[in-house]
Order: sequence, then structure tokens, then C-alpha cells
Amino acid sequence: MPKCYWLGWSGQFEYLERAKQRLALVVPLTLALIFLLLYLNFRRLTETLIVMLSLPFAMVGGIWLMWFMGFNLSVAVAVGFIALAGVAAETGVIMLIYLDHALEEARTAARESGRSLTRADLHSAIMVGAVERVRPKMMTVVAITAGLMPILWADGTGSEVMQRIAVPMIGGMVSSTLLTLIVIPAVYGSVKGWRMGRGPLREGAPERMAA
Repeated sequence: MPKCYWLGWSGQFEYLERAKQRLALVVPLTLALIFLLLYLNFRRLTETLIVMLSLPFAMVGGIWLMWFMGFNLSVAVAVGFIALAGVAAETGVIMLIYLDHALEEARTAARESGRSLTRADLHSAIMVGAVERVRPKMMTVVAITAGLMPILWADGTGSEVMQRIAVPMIGGMVSSTLLTLIVIPAVYGSVKGWRMGRGPLREGAPERMAA
């Protein structure tokens, strides 16, 4: 370049750079807030970590669909992933509530029969709690997907931005379904089974479902 001349990127690139700086603060703050709300709901660190560890698995479907659609990472995509994290955390919380209720019922039945809770009781309770969650989970997935699918075929002003928000949500709901119905009960059973190996499970009241 000649002396006193310089070259720089402007326009959307500048907007993206400023947005990245904001997202570097917003995303960790959002995850910290989700963690705090989960801990206040469960009052136990184990259940909170189960839900938090499930968030990356829920986002896998959004990443796959974003790659399939040929979308790059943008502010709109980041907003879609933030919304997906909130929905995935909510469904994970509800699944754990169902599992806790089923386990409390199994513990009560074992106490009434004058025996301790066994691993067979734990496995049966997890199966009951997970099966009861199938219908509400599928209703949630179908409702969200049906509401967002028309955006993928929309055209006109603002459609490109809306598509990049909807794609992570749609793809993430698919992987979140498998996660909630398969992975979370398996992790829950492993944690509770490990506690049984160390001693009897601590009794506690069923978790309260948030309004």
C-alpha cells in the first residue's frame, strides 16, 4: 500500500465484530443464570449438573441442521442457540421432576412393604418416569417445530434473519428429544445407582414444578 493509505473491513463485518464482543458477555451470563435457576429449583448440585451437561447434546442437532442448510455462525444463529438452551434446560428439568416423583413413589412402596429400595425398584421407577414424559415431550417438540417450520420456506424482508434463528431451534429439538428421553434417564439412573452403592438413597420430598 502507498504511504498514508490503509485498508480495513467495514459494513456487516464491523457489526459482527461488535456483536461478538457483546455475545462474549451475554452467553456466559445466560449459562450462569440458567445454572442458578436450576440450582434454586432442585437445591442439589447433582441434578443441576445433569441438566447443564445435557445442553451441549441438545445443541448438536442445531449444529447439524445449520451445516446442512449452509448457514454460517452469525448473531441470529447465536440467538437461536440461546433460545434452544433455554428450552432444552426446561425439558430436562421436567424430565427430572417426573423421575423424582416416580422414585419417591417407589421409595414409599418399598417402605410400606417393610424393605429397602433396591436397584430393581430404581430401574422400574426410572422406566415409569421416562415413559410418562414421552407424551408431553412429543407435544412440546411438535408444537415448536410446527411453529418454526414455515419460517424455513418464508421469503421477503427479514426472512434470512428469521431462518437463522429458527434453524438451531428446529435441529436442536430433534436431538433434545433423544437426549431427554434416553440420555437423561440413563445418567439419572447411574447417579442414583452409584449413591445406592455408597448407602441408602436420601429421602426427600418430590421436586416442585415451576409455574
